[in-house]
Amino acid sequence: MNTFKTNLRRVASGALMYACNHVVNRIPLHSWRIHIYQKIYGFDLDHGSTILLGVKFYGSKRFSLGKGSVINDGCRLDNRAGITIGNSVSLSSEVAVITADHNVQDSAFEPSLRSVSIGDFVYVGIRATILPGVTIGTGAVVAASSLVTADIPPFSIVAGNPAKIIGWRSKDLSYTLDYRPYFQ
Repeated sequence: MNTFKTNLRRVASGALMYACNHVVNRIPLHSWRIHIYQKIYGFDLDHGSTILLGVKFYGSKRFSLGKGSVINDGCRLDNRAGITIGNSVSLSSEVAVITADHNVQDSAFEPSLRSVSIGDFVYVGIRATILPGVTIGTGAVVAASSLVTADIPPFSIVAGNPAKIIGWRSKDLSYTLDYRPYFQ
């Protein structure tokens, strides 16, 4: 009987995530999508946050998005271990944030889960990838197609594979992102 309940929960969870990534993320009205993400999936979405069409999630709950932050189209957010994103953050299109991987040296190929934290005023360029356990400091910039394998200091500008510091950003940041299209 326990096996039946476990399998039933697994099927229900899989169906819920299938709906999230193949139905909900295609609803053309942004306000409806946000409402569903909050009420059904338990995401903590602050006022004025934006999640555009085609964003894929890999777990329910364990996702927090700050005020005025924007997740652009086609991002892949593996929130199984938790993703926390601060205020006025912009993730460009097709950014991947990963919180799970495997120990390739382990004979059982055991999974490893580590959360990702992204501070306020961070900008992540198109197709960048952020790996498990990383913290990106306030005001940091991650250049397009960069691979973030380690923590990024506040206000640094990083680029490359693996991402390395190439410069520093002004600490005088006070902007608020306000991008909430009706049909996006």
